[in-house]
Amino acid sequence: MKSPLDQLIPESRIWIYGSERALTDAETTTIKARLQEFVAGWVSHRRELKAAADVLHNRFLVVGVDESQAEASGCSIDGSVRFIQELGAELGIDFFNRMRFSYRDGNGNIHTVGREEFKELYKNGSLENDTIVFDPLVKELGELRQIFERPLEDSWHSRMV
Repeated sequence: MKSPLDQLIPESRIWIYGSERALTDAETTTIKARLQEFVAGWVSHRRELKAAADVLHNRFLVVGVDESQAEASGCSIDGSVRFIQELGAELGIDFFNRMRFSYRDGNGNIHTVGREEFKELYKNGSLENDTIVFDPLVKELGELRQIFERPLEDSWHSRMV
């Protein structure tokens, strides 16, 4: 299935907001529609931004902008943050807790846990060096496509265990 993000170049700047839990299909549908409305009217200093957004894995909100046309300003970025905060408040979902870590289990299911639980899972062998983790700190769309999901040992997550 094509993503709205596919219309952007690999160098497009992105922001990833992880949900504390899997979103329901209804929540994902609502969020996708609201994201599309937001990016359609997103501007920076009265210049329209070439932007797109999507929800990945019913868990990660991704907002991207092709800054080769117009750069996202501090005010426009603040506006996107406010939008995500308001959306989260409406749905009762926290998209801003950076002390949560998401990973795939051996069956491919995605789990999100707090930092201490993540450490404990590694310590007791439930997470291993080849466990796939998600990196919400990637900054460009090309990175999202290449290294958003990668083995624990190859990510910054390894410093947390």
